[in-house]
Amino acid sequence: MSFKIHQRSTKAVKGKVFYMSVHQLPTTGYLRLPQIIGDPKKGVPAIIPISRTSWYEGIKAGRYPAPVKLSPRCSAWRVEDIKRLIDEVSA
Repeated sequence: MSFKIHQRSTKAVKGKVFYMSVHQLPTTGYLRLPQIIGDPKKGVPAIIPISRTSWYEGIKAGRYPAPVKLSPRCSAWRVEDIKRLIDEVSA
């Protein structure tokens, strides 16, 4: 499965358009899954526009980075890993 990452993605929610630029990501830190694949109900635009199921299948297959467990019920992904994924797909 492949997807296309745009340098600037848009998301329309209730008549408003939200922009998420790959360049707006912090240099270090962690991202939760809704910040990566988006959450239209909360108006969070997707950086990588795929479904939750596809994301976890990609992790299992080794295409996407594995999460870091912050607590027993909290997983996140390193910003550096997400940026590396974006660079690999864009190249």
